[in-house]
Formats: sequence, structure tokens, C-alpha cells
Amino acid sequence: MENSLPEHIAIIMDGNGRWAKKRFMPRSFGHRAGAQSLNKLLKEADKIGIKHITVYAFSTENWSRSEDEVSALMNLLREYIDDYIKDNKNSNIKIDAIGDLSRLDKELQSKIKKLEEISSHKKGLNLHIGLNYGGRDEIIRAVKKLCLNVKNDIISENNIDEKLFSSYLDTKNIPDPELVIRTSGEQRLSNFLPWQSVYSEFYFTDKLWPDFDIKELIKAIEQFKNRDRRFGGR
Repeated sequence: MENSLPEHIAIIMDGNGRWAKKRFMPRSFGHRAGAQSLNKLLKEADKIGIKHITVYAFSTENWSRSEDEVSALMNLLREYIDDYIKDNKNSNIKIDAIGDLSRLDKELQSKIKKLEEISSHKKGLNLHIGLNYGGRDEIIRAVKKLCLNVKNDIISENNIDEKLFSSYLDTKNIPDPELVIRTSGEQRLSNFLPWQSVYSEFYFTDKLWPDFDIKELIKAIEQFKNRDRRFGGR
């Protein structure tokens, strides 16, 4: 199976709140269950040979949620980082964050930096976590950096092409995702990797994220393998 695997899978982990509501529990309960599902899935995905997984953990639009929910999400992220750092000898997963991290509090930014440093030597699956990430925001930030470099004669506007522009994105060292998965029945990107996913295959499932496991991931991969990917050709 390994030879036919997509190198990079991007996941919109949707449905935590609905999962919790069905159990008459607060949304924070669903987010915690979702984090546990992610941990289990990553271990299994690493075993079968997936090289990159990017997850949409917190979007630029998520700040508009209730203060309690935002606080719960940030606390969950802190716990996730602390647990990984504490137990990192038992993990083969390399982790980094994409998005505008400057809006996160200084303590959390420091934890993320430490997490990236500690896991940088790992040889297994690469986990890219979207934090305060928005595709349009990423593109605007890239354009600003590019314009500044043109203004300062660091690059010439005549040299700007897709490859150069991609090098200004948060994902500059990450291959584009071949497969984008969204759980919970919604069928849209919601500002997730718009530049990078132009030739991605999409897989939508009604499964709520806490119920998404390795069996569901393999279903998505099997469907991906049966797609005819022509990239605009015949």
C-alpha cells in the first residue's frame, strides 16, 4: 500500500461541537475528544508510511467564537504541546506550526518554538498544525513580504513565478497536499490551503471528527487511488 500513498494529506477536523452536542456535553468535551482522535490517527498514519499531515486546528476566523471556547481550545493546545514535550522520546513525529503565530500569547509562542525544536530531529511523519491560519491571510502576508523585497531590490518582479511565490508561504518547505479530507458532511475549504490545494483531490465524509479513525483514513486513501489525476491534461 505504501507505494500508492499520497505523500501529503490535509485534514479539516470538523464536527467536534456536534459530536459533543449529541452527547449533551459542552463543545470543549468534543474538542478534547477530537484531540485524542488526532493522536491515535497520527500514530497509525505514521505506521503505514504517510509523510505529511496538515491539520486545521485554529483558523483566523475562530477568534469570533465565544471567549470560553477560544480559551478551551488554547488550553487544549498547551496541554497537547506539554504532553508531547514530556513524552517526546516515545514519539517519531516531527511537528511545526503554520499560520500567523504573532497573535497567540507569548507563552504559547514559546511553547510552540520549543515543540518545533524538540521534534526537529524526528524521522517519522511530519505534522503541520494550522494555528491562527487562514489561506487568504497567508497569501496577503506573502504578498507583503514579496513587495518589500522587490522594493528593496532583493528580487526582481520579472523573476516572480509560482515557485518563487510559494517560497514566501508558510508551507514553503512542504509539498502540496494530494488529498484534502473534511469531516462532518461539510463540503468546502473554509479558507484552508487555497493556493496549495489547486490540484488536490477532495474527500468529504459525514463522520464527525472524533469518530474519524485509521479505517476511515484508509477509505479516503482507497478512493484517492482510484481518481484519475490529469492536472489539466488529457
